[in-house]
Parts: sequence; structure tokens; C-alpha cells
Amino acid sequence: MKEITKSAALIAAASGIVFGVVTPVAASAAGAPLKWAECEGSGLDPRQQCATLDVPMDYSHPGGRTIDIVLSRIPAEKPSARRGALLLIAGGPGGTSLGDPSGKGQRLPQDVRDEYDLIGFAPRGNAPSTAVSCGLEHADLALTTLRPWPGPDGSVTGNMTAARRMSDACARNGGELMRHISTVDNARDLDSIRAALGERKISAWGVSYGTYVDAVYAQLFPQRTDRIVLDSNDNPDPVNPERAWLRAAEVGVEDNFPEFAKWASAPGNPYRLAGTAAEVRPLFLRLAARLDREPIPWPGANPAELNGNVLRQTMLNTLYDPDDYPALAQLILAAQKGTVPPAPQSPPDEVLQNYTAVGAATICNDAAWPRSTAAYEKGVEESRDKYPLTAGMPRNAMVCAAWPWQPKQAPVRITGRGPSNVLLVQNERDVATPLSGALKLREALGRRAVMVTVDSTGHDAYLDNGNACGDATVSRFLATGERPGKDVYCD
Repeated sequence: MKEITKSAALIAAASGIVFGVVTPVAASAAGAPLKWAECEGSGLDPRQQCATLDVPMDYSHPGGRTIDIVLSRIPAEKPSARRGALLLIAGGPGGTSLGDPSGKGQRLPQDVRDEYDLIGFAPRGNAPSTAVSCGLEHADLALTTLRPWPGPDGSVTGNMTAARRMSDACARNGGELMRHISTVDNARDLDSIRAALGERKISAWGVSYGTYVDAVYAQLFPQRTDRIVLDSNDNPDPVNPERAWLRAAEVGVEDNFPEFAKWASAPGNPYRLAGTAAEVRPLFLRLAARLDREPIPWPGANPAELNGNVLRQTMLNTLYDPDDYPALAQLILAAQKGTVPPAPQSPPDEVLQNYTAVGAATICNDAAWPRSTAAYEKGVEESRDKYPLTAGMPRNAMVCAAWPWQPKQAPVRITGRGPSNVLLVQNERDVATPLSGALKLREALGRRAVMVTVDSTGHDAYLDNGNACGDATVSRFLATGERPGKDVYCD
């Protein structure tokens, strides 16, 4: 469910197409070669091929039931320069990189595309790999239910009720695979992919949650890593990483909202909200409080009203990318008049069900969350007082508060043991993976890593919301292995 605070709808939409694959024979990581064939779906690079890999559902019982992992590939464009495979690791949990060789992979510079096979994949649980679903009620797919926004008065009672209802649905409908979706399982799948590709080592570009998967892989299999890029970095909290990510949203919003406020008060802006940046924050808080008391009907949306928490969630989504600022401003302007714009387009429920189930399984299986209502009440009260923009959500109870299974193991502790072959790239103002959390990962990796901090705003740095200096530094590392001699700042 993360990017933990990010809209499931945005993630699912960004992943593009739901891919099928023509692969009459599945390969095993331990044996048969991969059978590459044409990928189904529109909008793909004609060079992209797909294959299906069998991996153990439970790595502690490798001879037991297997599941499918669907892979995609665009081969290196200059065979004589080929270095190996570059795994594109998506965010989430719940995201897929299956279309990325045709998508963001084509934004890589030519010398990188010459050297690497670009490899995407649908992680375990994600369609068209062996898929899971909790069969949630439609209302429970609303972002303000999936994200644990408390009641207008700060009450968490409704969140605890929702956690029990959703957890029961996952236990009832999710099947055995739900117990075997975790970051460690994903990291072990990466090594199965490496083996199936016939590579001694792999390079990887992990984004957001993908940085955590990649870091865990590098911890478990350090000698099987080549060039590792971690982009928009998660805090590798050694006790409960995902809960730390959720809590980070309160800091991430505070880091980013001033940028929105400057934009929303700029002269000449057709969506100008106020005369000065200082006026935008109180304007937003007043409007959210009014919508808490007097929601506006919003036909076609889920929920079918614009209330204070829907406004807050929209704000959180918007801060991922400055290009989305106009959408938030338009919603605010409409709400001030007592109206709403057309309901936002959402992916089909089937897509959201799959995304949500994978996210919930990963987050809840990685580490145990508190079960006590009182623990969340205390956290929400403290958070609401200190960070009113996020209204207590980042310390509240989500589905994991009632998860029916206990984690199989403690989270992997990230350390500096292993080759010095990691480059972190991080925007200074990132609502989803704030700089403060990225510095925790940098510290944990120690001598293994160098970090490039980019003077930019938004989530996803390399070739997206970063800048030319940061992009050039990462591209040079992927193409040549050259890293800065020490941590650097790209302004």
C-alpha cells in the first residue's frame, strides 16, 4: 500500500497495461531455460518479450508448490557492449515493472540501453503472475479507507473496525499465497530471476519500495550484485519498516506543502488560491475542516462525497509530482464554491483489488503491527497536534492492526557488509520517501554506498522529478561504474 500513502489508483494507472503473456512452457529457476515469446497488450515496444518463471511459493520448502512470476525483456541494443541484465524494480508494494522495458526503460541513455538487457517483472501476487485478491467490498477500496484517515474528531474506532473487516476478507479470500508475500520473498524471487537469466550478477534500478527490496537483496546476496541504483529511498527501519514509511508522510507533507503554496500564490497562475504563500496553508486547513462538517456529494467517486479526508488524501497524492498541482488547486477552488469537478477516473476494481491485496500482504507480513486501539489513539492525538495537514493518518491503524498471520521472520537489518557498488539518488523534497528516511538507508549501507541529493521536488528522482545533474551522475554510474568519491549535492 505504499507507495504507502500513494493513491492505489495512481499506481495502477501508472503501471499502464495489465499484461497477458504467451508462454506455453514455464521455466524453473533451477532448470529449464526461459521461453521468451510475444507479450500481449497494446502500446508495447515490439522488441519486448515475455516469459514465465516458476519459483517456490515458500522458500523454506523449495520442493513444494510453485507460483508463476511473469518477466519481460528488451535485449541490450549493442550485443558487443553487453554487460548484463538491469532489473527494473517497481514501487508499491503492489506495483509492477512488467511494462517498464517499453516505458521508462526507454528514457535511459543510449549507452545504458546498449549495455543491458532491460528486465521487468510482475512481483509475486501481481497479475499476470500468480495473483491474489482479498475480495474487499467496493467501499473498502476507497483511498480514505485503505489509508488510515481517522474520523474528523480523531477517532480511530472506524479504522479498527475496517482493519478487522479487511483482514477477515484477506484471510477468507486470499488463499495460501497471501502468507508468502513479503519483502524477503520478493528479494529471493530476484535471485531466482537472476539464476533463470543465467547471470552471475545483476544490476538493478529500484524505485521507492523497490529501493527496500533491492537493499534487502543486496544484504542477502551481496556478491551477486553489480551496479545498484536506489532511487527515492525508504527508511530501512529494522523493526517495522512500513510503519516508519507511513509515519514519514507527516514529515514529507511538511517538506513539500510549501512548494505547492508558492505555486498556488504565484501571480499569473490561473489557479491562484491566495495572494501570498503564507495564506495557502490556513486556507487549506479551514476548507478541510469545513468539509469534515459539511461534505459535498460527489457522484461517481469512492466515497461518493468530497469530505475533509478526501481533500487531504488528494493533497497527499498531488504532492508526489508538481505537475499535478493544478488538479489540487482546481478541487480547492470548486469546493470553496460548494461544487466538485468530475469524479477522478479509477482503474477497474479488479486491478485495485490485486494491488491492494499485494500491498496489504507485504506490509503486514514484513513486521507485526500493534493490536491495541489505545496505541493508535495516542499516536493519532500526537500527530494531529503537531502535523495538522495530515490529521493523524500517518500514525493510525491500517489493515495490519488485525492481520490474521504473524510474520515469518523479523525484518532484514541493512548493513554495510558487501561490495561498494550502491548509488542512492534522492530528491530533497519528496512526500513519499522523505530525505530524512533516505538518510537512514544511507547510514545503514555505510561504505557500500554513495548518495546524490538533488535540489528538486517530487517523488522519483532519476529521469523523472530530479534534475540534470542527478540524472547525469546516475547514468554515468550505470554506463561506466563511476561514482562520486563521496556524497554530493546536485543543485
